[in-house]
Amino acid sequence: MGTSVFYFVAALSILFSLMVIFSKNPIHSILYLILTFFTFTVHYVLLNAQFLAVVNFIVYMGAIMVLFLFVLMLLNLNKENEPNKSALLKIVGVIAGCCLIVTLIGSLKSVSLNDPLVLRNPNLGLVKNLGKELFGPFMLPFELSSILLLSAMVGAVLLTKKEGNI
Repeated sequence: MGTSVFYFVAALSILFSLMVIFSKNPIHSILYLILTFFTFTVHYVLLNAQFLAVVNFIVYMGAIMVLFLFVLMLLNLNKENEPNKSALLKIVGVIAGCCLIVTLIGSLKSVSLNDPLVLRNPNLGLVKNLGKELFGPFMLPFELSSILLLSAMVGAVLLTKKEGNI
């Protein structure tokens, strides 16, 4: 039962992620990306990582995708505004994509399907264990990352302000 659910959700995840790439309408791409993140949430629940599932659902599906949608609506993308891409830029994009594929293939060589990590430690993704790690040895990096996110948010607000309104 669990394996068939995993494969079904994995197939949906691949399908929706391909629809993000191949969709011509940017709004549809964002909606497919939300569905892709939902399938990731189901994967996290199957892996017994409840905290990551909740964070993925609230933060990524809720906040970030709504932000992407608002930014896309504010940009007002039209064919007239979009400049033609040069051939060099397209070649660089293909090379970067090939490098990504080579990296993914290299990382998949080290994956062992016979010995999954989750089965060895069923309490791996629980919130209690994550809290002990975050507020234990990783307290300083956790707090520094919050300061970094705050400074990025202030910088984004300052960049969007008009010159006369500051």
